[in-house]
Amino acid sequence: MHTVDLVADLGEGFGAYRMGDDAALLDVITSANIACGFHAGDPKVMDTTVAECARRGIGVGAHPGFPDLVGFGRRAMDLTEDEVRTDVLYQIGALHAFATAHGTRLRHVTPHGRLGNLVVTDAAYARAVTEAIVSYDQSLAVVTQEGELSEAARKAGLKVATLGLADRAYHEDGTLVRRSEPGSVISDEQEVAERVVRMVTEGMVRSVTGRDIPVRCDTVLLHGDTPGAVGLAHAVRAALLTAGVEIRPLAQILGNGDAA
Repeated sequence: MHTVDLVADLGEGFGAYRMGDDAALLDVITSANIACGFHAGDPKVMDTTVAECARRGIGVGAHPGFPDLVGFGRRAMDLTEDEVRTDVLYQIGALHAFATAHGTRLRHVTPHGRLGNLVVTDAAYARAVTEAIVSYDQSLAVVTQEGELSEAARKAGLKVATLGLADRAYHEDGTLVRRSEPGSVISDEQEVAERVVRMVTEGMVRSVTGRDIPVRCDTVLLHGDTPGAVGLAHAVRAALLTAGVEIRPLAQILGNGDAA
């Protein structure tokens, strides 16, 4: 039987501004990537989001990004390797405080936005993220696409979960089509659901050129800020269950204990 985790990016509001429908997505997912205050999120939002995940038994993960509130962490920034390391370490520590306060703990780390894209191809940034996690808590899993970060994390002895993106278009080399390019985000519910089922059950996805490429998938990311995100999430979950896929928290899939 195929097994997969469903994860969404949560806690991405800031002050009076809200992003996505976290409450609705919590009915669908088994793990959460929670913003840590740099690209989105603030102490109140982090506290509320972690508390609700703990109450529902949703696995809590840190979602560190570039210090880029205006660009939502999706713009490239010219940071040194050591700046990336310390920024990631800072954000993990911040979220860990709220996890401890609510009687749960962190399970994974997955870089957000442009940082998440760069660690797939940039060895220096991949080293920086790996070093931050290793120095903080080696029980934390790394969630990423296959590439520089997954390789560095495995070499460091960290558990790695390969990420499949439900609503994003892929190039033939397995990297994502930039959001600034047409067709980078897929919004049709049936198409997204079919793509995810194929990722999980066949390990394949159709690239933008029409060629099938291999995509291993331990966890599927459901973007909370995509138009129609809640409908997409329910469609993906229903399609996976119909296909006989078991949906379980990432911590259980990786053999890392209970979800919360």
